[in-house]
Amino acid sequence: MIDLIFLEDDPDLGTELADFLGEIGYRVTFVTSLAEFQAAFEPGRHHLAVIDVGLPDGSGLSLIHDLRKAGDRLGIVVFSARGTTPDKIEGLSIGADHYLSKGCDLAELSATLEALCRRLELASRQPWRLELGPRRLHMPDGSAVALSQQDLLVLRCLMETPGENISRKQIIQTLGGDYLSYDQRRLDTQMRRLRRKVFDCGGQELPVNTLRNSGYRFYAEALVQA
Repeated sequence: MIDLIFLEDDPDLGTELADFLGEIGYRVTFVTSLAEFQAAFEPGRHHLAVIDVGLPDGSGLSLIHDLRKAGDRLGIVVFSARGTTPDKIEGLSIGADHYLSKGCDLAELSATLEALCRRLELASRQPWRLELGPRRLHMPDGSAVALSQQDLLVLRCLMETPGENISRKQIIQTLGGDYLSYDQRRLDTQMRRLRRKVFDCGGQELPVNTLRNSGYRFYAEALVQA
């Protein structure tokens, strides 16, 4: 598992994003200030950094400048509300590898980090793997959970096209139900049970976004096997 240090001064947003980064397979150190970053950062352990620019005790750009000056082999992604072209040019010029605006889709953040891992030749992370025959879901850390037939059908529908929005209608039809007469509370209940089953087995959150009133999306790397 790749260690990532994440600097964001908004504790609510930071906690949400730190959870997301953990769900997609990173070991996250979450800090809220430059002082906390400097106390927690370990060059030999942290290989990636996601850094905000506007901070209560200084500038994230100054931090990036110092990290590059120290010669640390570190993949750096700026994740900031300051998203104008001049802002991005400044951040990239100082030494950031990528510069993303906070309004971007989290799938873009995930893909950016994946690309950075490949370029830096960091250890690749295992995908979430769905075995159809044995009805098992394998998590990136190697643990696995047995699935019911209903669980399998839902996950196959989501994991065959990771990153894409899958409508409730598509999932219900995959389950063999009639969308017009199907009680959609059953689907919500099944998703809650599936999330709990995965967490209880492996201690990891199932990487599925709930799309309000429309469906679900599996946002991590996925592999479906017969």
